[in-house]
Amino acid sequence: MLRRMRFRTKIYLSIIALLLLFGVSQALIISRIATRKLLEETQQRGAVSAINLAARAAEPILGRDFLLLRNLLDELRHSSPDVSYGFILDPKGLPLVHTFQGGFPTAMATANAVGDDQGCRVRLLTDGTNRFYDFAAPILVSGDRLGTVRIGMSREQVAATLNRLGWAILFTTSLGAGVAALVGAGLARTVTGRIARLRQSAEAIIKGDLDVETAPRPRRMCWELMQCERLECPAHGDERRRCWYLAGTLCPLCVAGEYAGKIENCRTCRVFRTNSGDELQDLAEYFDVMALALNDRMQALKATEQRLNRQQQVFRTILEVTPDIVCLQDRESRYQAVSKAFCRFFGRREDEILGQRDLDLFSQQAARANRDEDLQVIREAKPLQLEKRITGSADKRWFHVVKTPVFDDLKNVIGVLCNERDITDFRELRERIAQSQKLESIGQLAAGIAHEINTPLGIILGYVQLMLEDFPENSQQHQDLRLMEKHCRACRNIVADLLRFSRHTESVKEPLDLNQVMEQVLALAEHSYALDRVVLERDFADSLPLILGDREKLEQVFMNLLNNAHQALGSDGRIRISTTADTGQVRVSIADDGPGIAPEIRSRIFDPFFTTKGIGQGTGLGLSLTFGIIKDHGGTVEVESVHASELEALDPAAADHPERAAGVTGATFTCRFPTVARAPIAEPGATGPSAADHTTAPSTS
Repeated sequence: MLRRMRFRTKIYLSIIALLLLFGVSQALIISRIATRKLLEETQQRGAVSAINLAARAAEPILGRDFLLLRNLLDELRHSSPDVSYGFILDPKGLPLVHTFQGGFPTAMATANAVGDDQGCRVRLLTDGTNRFYDFAAPILVSGDRLGTVRIGMSREQVAATLNRLGWAILFTTSLGAGVAALVGAGLARTVTGRIARLRQSAEAIIKGDLDVETAPRPRRMCWELMQCERLECPAHGDERRRCWYLAGTLCPLCVAGEYAGKIENCRTCRVFRTNSGDELQDLAEYFDVMALALNDRMQALKATEQRLNRQQQVFRTILEVTPDIVCLQDRESRYQAVSKAFCRFFGRREDEILGQRDLDLFSQQAARANRDEDLQVIREAKPLQLEKRITGSADKRWFHVVKTPVFDDLKNVIGVLCNERDITDFRELRERIAQSQKLESIGQLAAGIAHEINTPLGIILGYVQLMLEDFPENSQQHQDLRLMEKHCRACRNIVADLLRFSRHTESVKEPLDLNQVMEQVLALAEHSYALDRVVLERDFADSLPLILGDREKLEQVFMNLLNNAHQALGSDGRIRISTTADTGQVRVSIADDGPGIAPEIRSRIFDPFFTTKGIGQGTGLGLSLTFGIIKDHGGTVEVESVHASELEALDPAAADHPERAAGVTGATFTCRFPTVARAPIAEPGATGPSAADHTTAPSTS
């Protein structure tokens, strides 16, 4: 109940209770003291009256003047209203005179005996209804006792007097308590009113209104009191905060620093003495300063929050649109943020990744490698760059990985930011550039060798042919010379291939229909292939778009590819030739069902001088020349192959060629050429515009 009372009510009740407690206790103390003093005074007055009456009664007793004795008693009763009775006894205890109405009570004669040596004896007597203080004093003359004086004073009259005194004290105390309560109520109203204003300000702050004003504004501000004209002072124009709460004030009497450093110096300032108040005003001023400081901090926090939200939105946008694999991990390698590309590459949702570690997502080997890299970055506090091959949900790709440490305000490493950029195409381009540079170097070397050995080889061949005329055909010498001629001609063919490989002759290009070019090549090869029971199957597209090319060189390309397929088959096989038109290009595919190309050599088949044929069966320049001619035409060549060693690992359900997944081996070379408009068609033999020298290296997968 008391806890639910308002503070003002508590103050009222406390003041009234304290005043009443003080008044009642004071009244009790005063009443007790007054009672004791009044009783003592009554007893002293009664004893004095009894002794005086005894002294005055001696002479009338000696003179036997009873009337005078009676007058003395009456005089005493009239002079002392609180005297209830009086009587005088003779030495034998018989009453001489008395004031009782209706006769003398004989029991009173012996109720309070007093000795000769006692000045006065007091005893409390009662008649069953009232109580009396009975005073007995001996009447002595020269040591002889003439009688006894007895007077009685009523105890009730004394109590009535005491009651009147108590009521007077209580009234006085109550009146003082009431006046004090009124004064205290006014003071409590002032205090509680200011506290209520503080409470209202606190409620406003809780509701979000920090623009509160609790303390009353001073009548004169500091710049008015000091007649200051320095507008650049932080306190000038600020009517809500006192100048001693502000830092950097420009008053000559102020010291630099915050409130704690300058307040002691400010206490002697005229402005402080004029505008400062009591403790409640100080509390209200502190409250206003706190509210303004909170408002400033809240505004700063809101600005910071908006800036962080913008930065977070930018960061989230970057993570969503960047093609790079980006992730942020803490010191324990737990993922804090990942990009969309990260989720796509590893085939997981973002909520499945955040909060997890590498061991929860990847293989133990990959997770251990990532953790070692992260620990190196955290330990050295330096970025780490490397290239690594990473396995995703679909395939393996090469990435350029940059791991950067993330610092806090104290320059402690709190995490690692990882950016992984796919460089698979770049590596392939770099390999193609290296391949091109290697081919160029080999071509230059081949040209030099061919030019150096071509002349002496021709001389040797000429002399061998002349010597053949000098020996009979059935002689051993003639057969040896024929063998020399054969090998010289083989060397001459090799030199011719080298010269063709290294010679950069200008192509004579014209609009061509590749179906017609392929028909001419197949017409030359079909008869000889049929002798080995090799079937040529055609699958040509209708209305094939034209390409810009050199007919002779393209015929050489297709003949080389057909010869390679024939040599791979040997006999009893099938070669399938197909042409198709794609968007902006024409595709020619030559596929055989031979043994296929082994995976370990598949990436080297376009290298110059690389061959799997025996000595004297090939130079290893055929596919290199093919690659160079197709590149010169702005096209590309790719190879797909299924070798016998790959059949067991091939998934029939996922294979691009179901017939091979069923156990069929072979190789397929696919050439792509850019198309041109069909009109106008250049005259045969005319030199057409050079095709763009742009190509992609053949895939070796």
